[in-house]
Amino acid sequence: MGFDYYNVLKLNRNATEDDMKKAYKRLAMKWHPDKNPVNKKEAEAKFKLISEAYDVLSDPNKRQIYDLYGEEGLKSFDQAPPPNTNVGASFKFNPRDADDIFSEFFGSGGSDGVGKGYFRNNNHNSYGAEVNRKAAPVESKLLCTLEELYKGTRRKMRISRSVPDDFGKPKTIEEILKIDIKPGWKKGTKITFPEKGNQEPGTIPADLIFVVDEKPHPVFKRDGNDLVVNQKMSLLEALTGKTIELTTLDGRYLTVPVSDIVKPGHEVLISDEGMPVSKEPNKRGNLRIKFDITFPSRLTAEQKSDLKKALSDN
Repeated sequence: MGFDYYNVLKLNRNATEDDMKKAYKRLAMKWHPDKNPVNKKEAEAKFKLISEAYDVLSDPNKRQIYDLYGEEGLKSFDQAPPPNTNVGASFKFNPRDADDIFSEFFGSGGSDGVGKGYFRNNNHNSYGAEVNRKAAPVESKLLCTLEELYKGTRRKMRISRSVPDDFGKPKTIEEILKIDIKPGWKKGTKITFPEKGNQEPGTIPADLIFVVDEKPHPVFKRDGNDLVVNQKMSLLEALTGKTIELTTLDGRYLTVPVSDIVKPGHEVLISDEGMPVSKEPNKRGNLRIKFDITFPSRLTAEQKSDLKKALSDN
């Protein structure tokens, strides 16, 4: 059984010339190999069949014989002309080049740069010398809280992007992307979704890249894999001691007793209470507590005398 050219072009047998042109334009743009870099072989086969169907049905002589004898009869036609037709006795079927048909229909440059000698460049079997241009990647910030980067989470991002329809005109489609944020990811980490960006006719879609950025935290500041917290302390507390209470990024209650005298620039370091190390899941940075010692604005004579007594060398 031969091919049903009407079915190939999604037409009925009463289709007009205008119907055929519209069908060919839509299908040729959809299945041209330049627009289908992922499934090249399938696209090439469909594109050649679409071109062949249009070549036959758009030619009155070929269409008459095809309607009578089908595809196999058309290609092996060596009979006398069918009655009530105007087909010449010397008719012989010569298939036209798919690339020539496309160029004739859309112009020598194709449509929006699609199809410049695709088949002709490589004996009709595979891609020619033309290589599709890929659109520049599109980057977008992904703002994350310090809690999200500490514990990890899944974010769902709704995106809108522009792609060409079957006629090469831009249309907007929406999609939801899932991003698994790993514990310990740092500012500047990139998550790439290949070919999920905008696409222009004749190009490979752009990659969509999300770049991690950190939202400021009211208590903690990140320094590499360490967490830093600034703690205010009075001069009295610096000399006599204080218990610091903190809520960690994963909601735990942390009590840190400070009994040593706190001097300017002093830090308390608590190991394994910092950020997770993304490449070493069981390892964490440190928690560093820095102190801001508040001095009194004035002292009474009695307070000064008491301090002298308390701090003088005996």
